[in-house]
Amino acid sequence: MASQEEQGGSALDTALLWLAIAVLGASIFGYYWFETQYSDLVRVLGMLAGAAVAVVIALQSAIGKVGWAYIQGSRTELRRVVWPNRQETIQTTLMVIVVVLVLAVFIWALDVVLGWGVKLLTGR
Repeated sequence: MASQEEQGGSALDTALLWLAIAVLGASIFGYYWFETQYSDLVRVLGMLAGAAVAVVIALQSAIGKVGWAYIQGSRTELRRVVWPNRQETIQTTLMVIVVVLVLAVFIWALDVVLGWGVKLLTGR
């Protein structure tokens, strides 16, 4: 039998995620609650601070740690990507434009031929 930790996390992880959701919800609620008392800038900064606290809380859970490891791995892979130079980008763009134009002409010709066939069959 698999333990609860192997199946999806502990009760602490669940509590941390719910706490993060509650903090985020409270910051959104506070943004609207203090609409008449504070300026937009203060309310937005408060909401962003609440969102940051919620993210920090969520990162303490197992799911948050796995998510952060995924983001770091993605950044590492992004650094390994060999980006095309200007000439390759221009050549690829021109090939895409040519293929789109050829397909557009083909579809237009097919439409004309099928329209002519329908007119011939229906007698119009």
